[in-house]
Amino acid sequence: MKKEQKIVAVGAASGIVVMALSVWLLTLALPAPRMAGTLAERLAYALRANVVAVLPFFVMIITVANSRFLSDAIDPTRRAESRTMEIDGRVVDNTLQQNFVFALASLAVSTLVPVQSLQVVWACTIVFVVARIVFWFGYRINALYRAPGMSATGYMNLGLIGYVLYRFFA
Repeated sequence: MKKEQKIVAVGAASGIVVMALSVWLLTLALPAPRMAGTLAERLAYALRANVVAVLPFFVMIITVANSRFLSDAIDPTRRAESRTMEIDGRVVDNTLQQNFVFALASLAVSTLVPVQSLQVVWACTIVFVVARIVFWFGYRINALYRAPGMSATGYMNLGLIGYVLYRFFA
């Protein structure tokens, strides 16, 4: 394995481990919601969490917009973006993709998880937000350092999807 591959592998593995531990610990620490557990209540609970999950995406869009406004890249056809602006644009694109998957998966999970464990949706939301910030800042430092945040969000989304499929087919 090349040095760069080792950096990414270690970063990805650490992102997955920290994500899994964080979701588990936050699920234990957060209070279970007080509700009857109807489908509507569960979906409303998850939708509120998803509004929080989309905040980093919104901040990223504003960052790109402000950077463009204050530079020659105000006209995107000039191709005058700085390296930071290019990175921020890629982060926005990836975060939109991850937010889409997270929204669908967390909404589905909210309909299947026992109501006394529904706080897992908020645990995942908190970890999602932190992981997206880690991805963004890591990417700005060095493209290889985006791995912890990327793996944390990607594998958490995969875990949510896996849970839904397991419950659906079991």
